Amino acid sequence: MKRIKHLLTFSNPLLLTLAALTYTLGTGIARYLGRADHPLLFGLGFGWVMLTLLAMNLLTVYFRPPNEPLIVEETIKERDWLRAAAFQLSLAALGVVAMLTVFLFLNSIAPSALLFAILIILAALAYALPPLRLVYSGFGEFTLAMLFALFIPAFSLTLQMGTVHRLLGAVTFPLTALTFATFLVTNFPDFSEDSKYERLTLLIRISWQRAVPLHHILVLSAYFLFAGMPLLGFPWALIAPVFLIMPFALFQIFWLQKISQGAPPNWKFLTVLSLSVLGLTTYILTITFWMR
Repeated sequence: MKRIKHLLTFSNPLLLTLAALTYTLGTGIARYLGRADHPLLFGLGFGWVMLTLLAMNLLTVYFRPPNEPLIVEETIKERDWLRAAAFQLSLAALGVVAMLTVFLFLNSIAPSALLFAILIILAALAYALPPLRLVYSGFGEFTLAMLFALFIPAFSLTLQMGTVHRLLGAVTFPLTALTFATFLVTNFPDFSEDSKYERLTLLIRISWQRAVPLHHILVLSAYFLFAGMPLLGFPWALIAPVFLIMPFALFQIFWLQKISQGAPPNWKFLTVLSLSVLGLTTYILTITFWMR
């Protein structure tokens, strides 16, 4: 039972939940534009994305260096079993992805959807697999932000519409900035451990002195870009609900700034706050587009 629990942890349910939200957001934008006419493609694409990301998460664990434990106080037998199980499950997931790809082709997906599918699979494999293994290259956080906040909703949208609409960029660019800020925040609690195992995260690459103002700029830029959407011709009512979350985002900036100035760190609270800001923002956007 414990081994199953560990495998579930390796699958990273939070990332999969975020992917489900952003994928549904892409279809919601198509629905708002009156073009969400392909429920079968929605289901096939959803399964394709989730299984691709499941494989990415498990392969990230499988290729973890031997000096880094998979679980606390692991034995050699436990490590070998968990690595083998993660690898076998990732291969099974990729096998189903290949089958779903065939079904997508049989349903004549648009070239633009195929392009974003290729970008998703390339980003996922580059993130997890050697020799690139972007997870610990200093570029992993940016790769994930692009993958979750841009490529996945774009794939979902183009499955329905066949083309990219400018509303997609207006929504996903600020969401990408906010997602990038969130992944940067998740580096802070693991800073000591990452340093110990020489993991080159973005935080270690640029140092926390630069990471803190970068985080602030990313969060503020996200809401600045959201606020600018009416200037592009989109109704204010479409984006206004996002600003219900803005006070929490500003508190996130305040809290991280206090820590950088020497206040006792409460990393668990900051991580939960950051994930909540991103999750609620994405959820509100998704609900808004689906209901209008």
